[in-house]
Amino acid sequence: MKRDSRFQIVNIFFTLLTLTVNGLANALPINGKGTGEISDQFNIYFVPEGYVFIIWGVIYLALLAFTVYQALGGQRESSLLRRISPWYWLACAANSVWIFLWHYEIFPATLVAMVTLLVSLIVIYLALRNSDMSTVDRIWIKLPFSIYLGWITVATVANVTQVLYYFEWAGWGISEQTWGAIMLIVATLIGLGMLMRECDIAFNLVLVWAFIGIAVKHSDTVLVSNTAILTSALLFIGIFAIGIGLLRQRI
Repeated sequence: MKRDSRFQIVNIFFTLLTLTVNGLANALPINGKGTGEISDQFNIYFVPEGYVFIIWGVIYLALLAFTVYQALGGQRESSLLRRISPWYWLACAANSVWIFLWHYEIFPATLVAMVTLLVSLIVIYLALRNSDMSTVDRIWIKLPFSIYLGWITVATVANVTQVLYYFEWAGWGISEQTWGAIMLIVATLIGLGMLMRECDIAFNLVLVWAFIGIAVKHSDTVLVSNTAILTSALLFIGIFAIGIGLLRQRI
């Protein structure tokens, strides 16, 4: 085996590890509880309806596509893939560790794993952003990580609120509903920033998907549901505007 191809093999290993751990999390389930069942223990307003979590299927299909693409012979000498691979390994490891911590309800430590995952994806994203990539590379490398980073951004905000709830944080006297609305606004600002700086439509479509799910789950809480609807509409308008702008550039 040539030394230059080893990173491709390791990428395959970590992708399969992540898929296996996440599959077993609910198939067994690990520690006798499903991932969503544990999430339902937290009465917070930044968690979407259960159907929204099918996004993980999209993410894992995208990561599989990335893994197959990076394993092709033509990618063996890719300096970009070699550069991002260690961060991908760290992201996969953090994802898998988070699952075990979550299922064994070691909630404070889950935030460490989640932040590690988020930082790893940000480093990968920045490396891709600063590289001269072909259209094919953007589809098979950048797109999977845009989707993944979008969801982990949402998941990190949710994880922070869950850990604060676990510690019975009083929220400085601000109601839980108001904090839910604030978190939606914060996530929206992040999304708008990604639209303006990166023109990243995939990242923001993930946010819209999550916000609509939050509106559905908390439809009986007017402040949260209305904020979720308004912020998702704002992001969608931004996505449409950026999409039209990109289309005009190509014409």
